[in-house]
Amino acid sequence: MGFDGTKKIKGRKRHIVVDVEGNLLTVKVHASNQHDTKSGSAVLEQTLKNYPTIQAFSADAGYRKSCENFCNQELNRPLHISVRIKDEFAIMPKRWIVERTFAWLGNFRRLCKDFEKLITHAQDMIRIAMIRLTLNRLL
Repeated sequence: MGFDGTKKIKGRKRHIVVDVEGNLLTVKVHASNQHDTKSGSAVLEQTLKNYPTIQAFSADAGYRKSCENFCNQELNRPLHISVRIKDEFAIMPKRWIVERTFAWLGNFRRLCKDFEKLITHAQDMIRIAMIRLTLNRLL
């Protein structure tokens, strides 16, 4: 467990990579005291290893600088950072896909709070929830 000084919470952070329809490609859970740019690089690297045909990534401003440099230099893929258009609430099309997926995951009892003791169990619960969501879309 870690402590994220910015969010003032104890627990874990979840990083997911989804396609344009919101289907889960990669998930990584880690202690919240690790910065997003460092752990985001590992998630993007794992995603590219599993899906080598990906041409580009999109992310929010939390993944700027070192994650962006890692993507350009190490992975040879562009990382498009979404920026705010206004200082008020506005829907950002590409980023909204990930936020919507997190909202879907929040509807599951085991994912709405941090119940899991092991990080691997937390990742597996996210995968199980996405399997259920995908099956529900097919029916």
